[in-house]
Amino acid sequence: MWSEGTIWIVEGKVGHDYWVKHYEEGSEFGIENNGRISKLSIRKHSETKWLVNYDRCWDIPVPDNDEVRAVYNILIQKYN
Repeated sequence: MWSEGTIWIVEGKVGHDYWVKHYEEGSEFGIENNGRISKLSIRKHSETKWLVNYDRCWDIPVPDNDEVRAVYNILIQKYN
Protein backbone atom coordinates (compact mmCIF):
# COMPACT_ATOMS: atom_id res chain seq x y z
CA MET A 1 0.00 0.00 0.00
CA TRP A 2 1.17 3.54 -0.74
CA SER A 3 0.72 6.35 1.77
CA GLU A 4 1.68 9.97 1.30
CA GLY A 5 1.23 13.25 3.07
CA THR A 6 2.93 16.12 4.83
CA ILE A 7 4.26 16.17 8.37
CA TRP A 8 4.47 19.65 9.87
CA ILE A 9 7.29 20.23 12.34
CA VAL A 10 6.28 23.87 12.84
CA GLU A 11 2.60 24.14 11.89
CA GLY A 12 2.19 25.97 8.59
CA LYS A 13 5.88 26.90 8.40
CA VAL A 14 8.17 23.84 8.33
CA GLY A 15 6.78 20.73 6.67
CA HIS A 16 8.10 17.65 4.92
CA ASP A 17 6.28 15.69 2.22
CA TYR A 18 6.61 11.91 2.29
CA TRP A 19 5.79 8.84 0.22
CA VAL A 20 5.85 5.38 1.82
CA LYS A 21 5.25 1.94 0.35
CA HIS A 22 4.44 -0.46 3.18
CA TYR A 23 3.07 -3.94 3.64
CA GLU A 24 1.12 -5.95 6.21
CA GLU A 25 4.19 -8.06 7.01
CA GLY A 26 7.92 -7.37 7.17
CA SER A 27 10.37 -8.26 4.40
CA GLU A 28 14.10 -8.75 3.99
CA PHE A 29 13.97 -5.56 1.89
CA GLY A 30 12.26 -3.57 4.64
CA ILE A 31 13.80 -0.74 6.60
CA GLU A 32 15.29 -1.58 10.00
CA ASN A 33 15.50 -5.36 10.38
CA ASN A 34 12.83 -6.77 8.11
CA GLY A 35 10.45 -3.86 8.51
CA ARG A 36 7.22 -3.31 6.61
CA ILE A 37 8.44 -0.23 4.70
CA SER A 38 10.07 -1.12 1.37
CA LYS A 39 10.16 2.40 -0.12
CA LEU A 40 10.37 5.77 1.60
CA SER A 41 10.99 9.26 0.25
CA ILE A 42 11.08 12.55 2.17
CA ARG A 43 11.54 16.10 0.88
CA LYS A 44 10.96 19.56 2.26
CA HIS A 45 7.39 20.70 1.59
CA SER A 46 6.93 22.13 -1.91
CA GLU A 47 10.56 21.50 -2.91
CA THR A 48 11.88 18.98 -5.42
CA LYS A 49 15.16 17.81 -3.86
CA TRP A 50 14.93 14.47 -2.03
CA LEU A 51 16.38 14.54 1.48
CA VAL A 52 15.82 10.81 2.15
CA ASN A 53 15.25 7.94 -0.27
CA TYR A 54 14.98 4.22 0.49
CA ASP A 55 14.07 1.82 -2.32
CA ARG A 56 14.86 -1.62 -0.84
CA CYS A 57 18.21 -0.12 0.16
CA TRP A 58 19.43 3.36 1.07
CA ASP A 59 19.90 5.63 -1.96
CA ILE A 60 19.93 8.75 0.22
CA PRO A 61 20.28 7.89 3.93
CA VAL A 62 18.68 9.93 6.70
CA PRO A 63 20.88 13.00 7.20
CA ASP A 64 22.10 14.32 10.54
CA ASN A 65 19.30 16.90 10.65
CA ASP A 66 16.88 17.09 13.58
CA GLU A 67 13.82 18.01 11.48
CA VAL A 68 14.32 15.25 8.91
CA ARG A 69 15.19 12.72 11.60
CA ALA A 70 11.96 13.62 13.46
CA VAL A 71 9.89 13.05 10.30
CA TYR A 72 11.68 9.75 9.67
CA ASN A 73 11.01 8.58 13.24
CA ILE A 74 7.31 9.46 12.95
CA LEU A 75 7.04 7.44 9.73
CA ILE A 76 8.88 4.45 11.23
CA GLN A 77 6.51 4.46 14.20
CA LYS A 78 3.43 4.72 12.00
CA TYR A 79 4.23 2.36 9.09
CA ASN A 80 7.07 0.05 10.11
